[in-house]
Amino acid sequence: MTRAQAIARNPDAAPSRPTPMPATATQSPFMGIVLLLLSMCFLSTLDATGKWVMAGGVSLLVLCWVRYAAHLLLALVLIVPLRGWGILRSRRPREQVLRGTAMLGATLMFFTTLHFLPQAEATAINFLAPLLVLASAPWVLGEAPRLSRWVAAAVAFGGVLVIIRPGGGLDGTGVICGLLGACCFAAQYIATRRVAGDDPLTSVIWSGGMGAIALTVALPFALPAALPVLHALDMKHWLVLMSTGFTGCVGHLLQIGAYRNAPASTLAPFAYLQIVTSTTTGWLIWGHFPDAITWLGIAIICGSGIGIALLEWRGARRPAAGA
Repeated sequence: MTRAQAIARNPDAAPSRPTPMPATATQSPFMGIVLLLLSMCFLSTLDATGKWVMAGGVSLLVLCWVRYAAHLLLALVLIVPLRGWGILRSRRPREQVLRGTAMLGATLMFFTTLHFLPQAEATAINFLAPLLVLASAPWVLGEAPRLSRWVAAAVAFGGVLVIIRPGGGLDGTGVICGLLGACCFAAQYIATRRVAGDDPLTSVIWSGGMGAIALTVALPFALPAALPVLHALDMKHWLVLMSTGFTGCVGHLLQIGAYRNAPASTLAPFAYLQIVTSTTTGWLIWGHFPDAITWLGIAIICGSGIGIALLEWRGARRPAAGA
């Protein structure tokens, strides 16, 4: 498993030093898997609740502002008392700004996608992002080109084409936003590589901070039109809206815990189970369940990602075995 793959699987869990963290006796692969599965449940809940409040009339900008502002507040409350205010200091602030901008773009695109598409299909398209990182690694990360990565990316894109096939009933705007969102997520993962010298918890705080600041600047333009809808929201809608920041922040913190307890190569195949959690929440809330052909496309995407992860894991073990 390369560093590009590790970061692609968990963008906020980049190690605090440029070199990979060696396995230690304190690592617990089982606990890492459990934490990763919990993080998927939280992040799938974030997606479902965002889709639900938008269906209730809440605008995209208001939703994202609440999501990032609550994320920032919770991150500060949880992290600063343990690590001090020095945790806010970044060694590469410009790269953190670029990363935060890419993450904000990915969030806006993904929530827009969820507005038009069922959750399972939107999540499946989003899983193109890690493979885009691997395919572009020779140019953007300076890694050696590998035919297997390009083949895996091409196969995964074929799976996306199966999902968005003509006659599949998916909204064209949602499909375009989903593909743009995958590109934004890929840019976020690549930017995370650039801030690998920072503590992962620093990146969690900067993630919320950049989104909160940018959306606060834009909020006065969106708020007048949104006020009538906000006044009409009942307590249940307000609680669900506020929960988006909680589930987003906790989901990322759980991912950090997962990758500190288990190697990325161990966790990579389990990352694709998020499609299962997304399908489950989408079915429970909306009654959306993919048809057989869509499941075929999802299986192609997952199979491509898991296959390249296992292939590179085996390749990484050979030099270690010969040492």
